[in-house]
Amino acid sequence: MTHPFLDLAPLSAAHFASIEDRVARLLDTRQDVVIMQGEALLPLEGAIRAAAGPGTTALNVITGPYGQTFGDWLRDCGATVIDLAVPFHTAVTAEQIRTALAEHPEIDFVSLVHAEAATGNTNPVAEIGEAVRAHGALFYLDAVASIGAEPVLPDAWGVDLCVIGAQKAMGGPAGVSAVSVSERAWARMAANPRAPRRSYLSLLDWKERWVDGGRRTLLHAPAQLEMLALEACVERIEAEGPATVMARHARAAAATRAGAVALGGGLEPYVRDAADAAPVATTLRTPSGIVASELVARALAGDATLPLAAGGGALAGEMIRVNHYGADATVGVVQGCLAALGAALAELGASVDLEGARRSVENAWR
Repeated sequence: MTHPFLDLAPLSAAHFASIEDRVARLLDTRQDVVIMQGEALLPLEGAIRAAAGPGTTALNVITGPYGQTFGDWLRDCGATVIDLAVPFHTAVTAEQIRTALAEHPEIDFVSLVHAEAATGNTNPVAEIGEAVRAHGALFYLDAVASIGAEPVLPDAWGVDLCVIGAQKAMGGPAGVSAVSVSERAWARMAANPRAPRRSYLSLLDWKERWVDGGRRTLLHAPAQLEMLALEACVERIEAEGPATVMARHARAAAATRAGAVALGGGLEPYVRDAADAAPVATTLRTPSGIVASELVARALAGDATLPLAAGGGALAGEMIRVNHYGADATVGVVQGCLAALGAALAELGASVDLEGARRSVENAWR
C-alpha cells in the first residue's frame, strides 16, 4: 500500500539547509537560523538554558502565561530574576523596560513574549529593543504567535534569540520550530558551563556540529513530514506575500473587536486598547454571571470547527479567544464566530444585535 506521507526519499542536509534559508528570509535576518525538531517549547527552553546561569540577572517581562514559564526556567538555571508583570489586558511599554533597567543596572538578559495568543496582547518590540540594546543586555524574544501576523525583525530590533513556530499565523506544522541566534548569543552560550551539551535541548550542539560544519551533516534524522510541511507553509506565505498575510490578520483582529462591540450582550474586548491587541487572536471578556467556557461550549455545539476557545486556567471563567490565525484569518470565520457567540448569548437571555455585528465586521474588514 502506498501513501503520499510514507516511503519518502530521505531529506538531505542541503534540503534542510535550504528550508532554514527560507525561514531566515522570512525574518529578514543574517543571523544563524536553526530549525529544531520539536514544538517551539524546545528552542524556547533550550535558548534560556544555554544563555542563562547563576551569574545571570534577568528582566523577565510577564504579559501572559508564557512569560511566567520563562521566569520559572530562568530561576531553575540559577539566574537572578526580576519580574516585570503587567495586567493581561494591556501591553508592557518601552518606558517600563527602561525604568526597570535603570533601577537594576546589573540586568544582562531580557526575556519577552512578542504576542501572547493566550491573552490577546502584543508588545512594542521595536521600541523595547532600542532600550535593551542601549543597556547592553541580551534580548530573548518569543515570536511564536506573532510571526506571520505582524512584523518580526530580529536584526532591526536587536533581538539576540528569536524563537518562532509555524502552527499559528503561518498556518504550518507544530512539530518543528526555529530560532535565530546572534553572534553575541552564541558567545554567551559558549561561555556558560551549564549550557546543555550532548542533549536534545542543546543549541551549541547544532552550532558546533551543523552550523560550523557548513551544514553538511545533520545531527540526527530530521522530522521529515514536518520539515516538508514547514517548507510548503513558507512557500505559501511567499506566494501570497508576507505583507498581505499580515494585513489579513490585522483585518481579522479589527473586525472581531468591532463586531463584538456591535453584537452587545455584554461581550467586550478583553485587551482594552486596540493598539495593544495582537493580530493573531482576539480575546473577549464575557458579561458578569456568564462563564466563558460554558458560553464557548454552547457556541461550538452548532459548529465545532469554529476557532473558539475559553481562556486557560483561571481565565476560563471570563475570557474567550477567537483564534483567527492562518487559514482562519478570513471575514467568514470572524462572522461565524460572532454569530455563534451571539446565538449562545441569546439562548442565555442576553439581548444581541446579530445584524449589527455582521455589518460592523464587514465595515472593519474593508
